[in-house]
Formats: sequence, C-alpha cells, structure tokens
Amino acid sequence: MNQLGQLEAAINKGVQYLEQHQYPNGEFCCYIAADEPMQGWCITDSTVFATMVVASCLLPLNERPEVDAMITRATDYIAGQMHRGGVWPVFSERHPWHHMVPYDADSLAYASALLEARGVRCFEESNVPLLLANRSQQGLFYTWFILRPRWHTNRTHWRLAIKEISQPITSFFFWRANECTRADIDLGINTNIVYYLGETEQTRPVIVALIQTIAEGREGNCDKWYRNPYNMYYLLSRAYKRGVVSLEPVIQPIVERIVAGVQPDGRIGKSVLDTAFAISTLLNFGADVPPLTNAVSYLIAKQGEAGEWPRWLFYYGGPKLLQGWGSEELTTGFCLEALAGYRQKKQLLA
Repeated sequence: MNQLGQLEAAINKGVQYLEQHQYPNGEFCCYIAADEPMQGWCITDSTVFATMVVASCLLPLNERPEVDAMITRATDYIAGQMHRGGVWPVFSERHPWHHMVPYDADSLAYASALLEARGVRCFEESNVPLLLANRSQQGLFYTWFILRPRWHTNRTHWRLAIKEISQPITSFFFWRANECTRADIDLGINTNIVYYLGETEQTRPVIVALIQTIAEGREGNCDKWYRNPYNMYYLLSRAYKRGVVSLEPVIQPIVERIVAGVQPDGRIGKSVLDTAFAISTLLNFGADVPPLTNAVSYLIAKQGEAGEWPRWLFYYGGPKLLQGWGSEELTTGFCLEALAGYRQKKQLLA
C-alpha cells in the first residue's frame, strides 16, 4: 500500500478509536501521571480542558459525519460546563478540585475559539472584555482571573475574583501547594489567547513578546504548563495559520529547530506527540521540508492495533515537572490533526 493509502487507513482507525472511546456525555479521557511516557502511576483525571483540545484537533476532519457527531457531543459537553460570564473551570464538575482552582484564561480561550468555529454562541456575555481587563501593564495576559491591586470596571472580573474571598482557606492552600502564582503570565496561554482574539492592537504586545522569546530560544521555559518546545511551536503555528501574520519572524528559527530534531527513523523530538506537533507546525507554516514525509510514515508505523497512539504528557503542573496530563485520546487527536493536514497538502498537489 502506498503512503496515501496507509494515511487514509490510519485516519480511519484513529477516528474509530476516538469514536469508541468518547464518553456518553461527550468528554474525552485524561490522566495525570509523573513521568512523560505515563508508564508509572497514572490516574484518571476529569478535565474539561482535555475535551476542548481533542475536539479542536478534530476540526479538520469535520466533513466526516462520525467526526462531526463527536465534535457536537464534545461541544455540547463543553457548553454545559461553562460558568457565568463565559468562563470554564479546568476540571469538570465531578472533580474534587472543581471549585478549588481559579478560573483561567487558557480554558476560556481554547473553549471560546472551538465553540465559535462550530457556530456556537452560548456565552451569557462577551468574554473578550474580561480578557482585556486581565492584562499586565506591559499588555500581556495574566493566567488567572483573581483579585489584583489594579482598578478596572469589568464587573465579571470582579465577580470571578471575589470567589477567593468566599473560600480563603482553600485559596491559601491552593497557592501554597502548587507551583503556579497569582502573578503568572504564561506565553503559551498568551498564544492561545491571540489565537482566539486574532491580531489586534490589544494583542500586539503578546506577539512582540512571542517573537522575542523564539529569537532568544526560551520557548521551553516561557510557560509553566506548556513545557515542551514542540508544543509551543504548534501553538504558535496554529495562531499564524489563523491569520496572525505578524508572527512570521518565528517561522525560520522554528523550522530550523524542528529539522535539527529529526531522528533516523523519522521521529522528531522525543515522542510520537512531539512528531505530531512538528508535522502540524510545518504544515501550518507552509514549510515543505524533506523530513515531513518520513515523519508521517513514523506516525503511521506507531499507531496501535486499536487505532490509538501512545499517551504522553501534554501539559504539566509546573517547571519542576512533578506531574502532568495526557492520554491516548489526546495524542490520537494531535496525530489525526497532523495526518489530516498532510493529506490535504497531498490532495492539493495532486
């Protein structure tokens, strides 16, 4: 079978796997683990965020009825998890940490962009003013919607922030037990906000900071959650593809770093997940480099019998890398997005 035939077969198997493993409520599985391959202790962790990500990865395949149905179930679930003001919790309503963790800008941006792509406008009010009220003096977006020593008139932000006052003990132990801080400004999360808001006067400071980060080679240490450089490359490339063309200066250094990470067997970086990130990044940037075909062959070869790709940590709990989150469903979503993009490229060239 030629590569295009293998590609189609791999996509079909991957779609079938996700279809069979999506929960009846629309959620996709996520685990928390301490090691990157997730082969040590590994516990199911119900996160709304994981479902947002998998559904977003499936958008390039939404012309398939079964994929469209999966995305609809996922977006129905996500819309049902939305809280007043157009915000989302990281963890689902059945998670013990559901009410403990403050609302975050990443979940808001990822969910809002996905729902808009599906033509869903379920926000009780626009959450864009909320985001804009949650910026530093330098114009970068804070990660958390919490109380700050800065005056603004956004009522939604005040209402969300006052949540801390209602549970002071819980709030104290949350900030004490975790690596995150109240002043966090994470550039991976800022990239996702730019993806949602687009290239505007308000997002210009973020774009400048991202270009500088890549120029200085700090992409592996610019965010407490997205600790993987290939993950950052992927996030930047999807923002560029969506129309944030001012990110063009990051293309050449990122492509060069991806090519430098190519292994003899076609793998890029350390894992299947890195390889999927790299393929999508190259495709989103329009970079036609020789390793692309071998990387796709590597992904196809690493697909499991049931249609899945192996789990690997997707995002982390902080710079110490003590724990992180991932699943076969997450890796499979990213692999399907990469293969769908490559198939589209081949079809356009045919």
